[in-house]
Amino acid sequence: MTQIEYDHAHKYILINPTEPPHDEDFELWSTLFLHSDDITISDYAAGADRHQVRFTYNHQTFNLNYEHYSQSIWINAEGLEAEHLLAALAFYLS
Repeated sequence: MTQIEYDHAHKYILINPTEPPHDEDFELWSTLFLHSDDITISDYAAGADRHQVRFTYNHQTFNLNYEHYSQSIWINAEGLEAEHLLAALAFYLS
């Protein structure tokens, strides 16, 4: 089961999947994780050590990030209005 934790002090959502995705599987994993009528994926970028998926929720933009070396997955907001929705997004994804 995937654990989702909202860190109010640092303004991000930490994602702890039971089995973290492999580097080459992150795009598919993120598509399945974010699959919802209320979420729209807009962009995917792959780098040497970090991948990022940009998506919208409630008309605001967020980033789902994956760092290969630490196997860390987190969501951060783009802008103040999106930051105010982080708690709601964490609840929605739970």
